[in-house]
Amino acid sequence: MKGIILAGGSGTRLYPLTLVTSKQLLPVYDKPMIYYSLAVLMQSNIKDILIISTPQDTPRFETLLKDGKELGIHIEYAVQERPDGIAQAFLIGEKFINNESTCLILGDNLFFDPNLSDLLINAKNNAEKGFSTVFAHKVVDPQRFGVVEFDKNNKAISIEEKPIRPKSDYAVTGLYFYNKDVTKYAKDLKPSKRGELEITDLNNIYLKNNSLCVETLDTDSFWFDAGTVDSLNYAGNIMRKIYNSVEKPMFSPLFIAFEKGWIDEKQLNNELKKLGKNLYTEKIIKYLLESS
Repeated sequence: MKGIILAGGSGTRLYPLTLVTSKQLLPVYDKPMIYYSLAVLMQSNIKDILIISTPQDTPRFETLLKDGKELGIHIEYAVQERPDGIAQAFLIGEKFINNESTCLILGDNLFFDPNLSDLLINAKNNAEKGFSTVFAHKVVDPQRFGVVEFDKNNKAISIEEKPIRPKSDYAVTGLYFYNKDVTKYAKDLKPSKRGELEITDLNNIYLKNNSLCVETLDTDSFWFDAGTVDSLNYAGNIMRKIYNSVEKPMFSPLFIAFEKGWIDEKQLNNELKKLGKNLYTEKIIKYLLESS
């Protein structure tokens, strides 16, 4: 399976914070926002990753993450000249995807669920077998999102983009696992009234073909669309609480790489030394010392 992080857009809702940097490079507690999206893909056992961003921000991501070798993965980069919709990612990444199943995550979406790793691996396995998965979370403002309608048996029957009268309070999150047909379906999409290739239209194609599972996240899970100052601040506060309440390093690409055996102890120590003494490295060191 291939992985894509869509980290484009101008981040106007975060101005002036994003006048000189990408939204996905802003800090969420102890690490850049994009680390959280990268961690989700790595937890899904995805090692071949494409990062799509703006012409001006792509070099900044390359400086931060390079080719991924330091994490035991492979990272490529592509430019989105204009933000013409989430589903455009599958057209930009067509050669990279190469008719394989694909997981797309938005670079400003953050997730926490006690069972997240199991959910991710299950969704990955299903996509490789031909069945796609999206995740839905209960929200107080469903009008801002793609909203799932369920029948009496809790089976998803429709997804509507930013409805005036939502048929449920479950929003589709920015994490999508698709089978190998995703590029073919994306090519059939027509721009919406907003002039964008809508991810909701793509999801409805899969839903119509009876090949889409909508997985609802538990009420004790967290999902953030960290695209505003308030949501960014709230996400940082929640991640701080998780950091202080969980012994294991969470959302740490470096620790995940070591835990999965993608890098060895020597490589880990080299990276820790390069990063120096800080919250990010201290959490990893403390956990490894206490668990040894």
